[in-house]
Amino acid sequence: MRRDVNGVTKSRFEMFSNSDEAVINKKLPKELLLRIFSFLDVVTLCRCAQVSRGRVVENISKRCGGFLRKLSLRGCLGVGDNALRTFAQNCRNIEVLNLNGCTKTTDATCTSLSKFCSKLKHLDLASCTSITNMSLKALSEGCPLLEQLNISWCDQVTKDGIQALVRGCGGLKALFLKGCTQLEDEALKYIGAHCPELVTLNLQTCLQITDEGLITICRGCHKLQSLCASGCSNITDAILNALGQNCPRLRILEVARCSQLTDVGFTTLARNCHELEKMDLEECVQITDSTLIQLSIHCPRLQVLSLSHCELITDDGIRHLGNGACAHDQLEVIELDNCPLITDASLEHLKSCHSLERIELYDCQQITRAGIKRLRTHLPNIKVHAYFAPVTPPPSVGGSRQRFCRCCIIL
Repeated sequence: MRRDVNGVTKSRFEMFSNSDEAVINKKLPKELLLRIFSFLDVVTLCRCAQVSRGRVVENISKRCGGFLRKLSLRGCLGVGDNALRTFAQNCRNIEVLNLNGCTKTTDATCTSLSKFCSKLKHLDLASCTSITNMSLKALSEGCPLLEQLNISWCDQVTKDGIQALVRGCGGLKALFLKGCTQLEDEALKYIGAHCPELVTLNLQTCLQITDEGLITICRGCHKLQSLCASGCSNITDAILNALGQNCPRLRILEVARCSQLTDVGFTTLARNCHELEKMDLEECVQITDSTLIQLSIHCPRLQVLSLSHCELITDDGIRHLGNGACAHDQLEVIELDNCPLITDASLEHLKSCHSLERIELYDCQQITRAGIKRLRTHLPNIKVHAYFAPVTPPPSVGGSRQRFCRCCIIL
């Protein structure tokens, strides 16, 4: 029998697309069928679903019923509301459901989940762009145990939907709202008032968000450990101060392209949030070596640091970081691309960072091949990403000079 790249025979796929009287339904007990599906990876399940245009979802639900607790249909374009209604009716004990990229999914699916799946805890609806406030209202009414919800890129959702959601799902621990461009500060005020257990919040490219809304989050969600506000260009140091004063457990902070943030705010943050592990400060163009000094002193768990396009950072800041508490055993990734003041001296300062796995040096004009080679003598397994312009040739006879573009090199 012909096999695909994952080693699954064509006939096995065809088996799922037959009628309910198919051999699999006649011969296999529910417990065994569920055991079989537990060995299938997400890709295989998705392919099954695409081949059968949703029939496999119905078959899974009818045969597994109350046994099924977790299911991922990520990227299954053929699965729509009808199949998911059958699924919800039969799998009432489902706790984790991933519908990321199931673009045929609409509010009708959330209505079904609300009606039949009261034990649902984790739901991923990212890129299901037909989802509206009606879905959030339905989930609020029927899924009170919901802890994690991803509605990234569901750009029809507004503050009214968030208000309805949090009033019924006060136990939310993770909320992913990336690309929900209609959300404004009022939505964050509802979250801050009703979600005291919130640990993770992603607001990337929610362009209308300002200090006012995020301060409310900080004051109401003291357990916050991960915040992504990248692209929220209106925020200022007031947010960093609020995080430092209210969220001491913060581990991940992503504020790329937030160009109003300064050393003053990061100083307050570092002095109060000692558990920071990952920071994305790309294009925080006002920060200087002062921020790195504070991180080196107060943040011993720092593992990943992005300083891309932070053009005021110098070798001295990297020296402090390389001598800091995180350097020897914690720091794994540092991104310094487009930091024009960085030289080979910075590489010397980092050679004692024994856990360092990757360094980004694109467009660092003062970094040389020799400097990278010396770094590799101390860290032989490190991945260095850089490029160097080719040597400019001598002028041609006519006096004009040809233009040469840069060549990318992965070292």
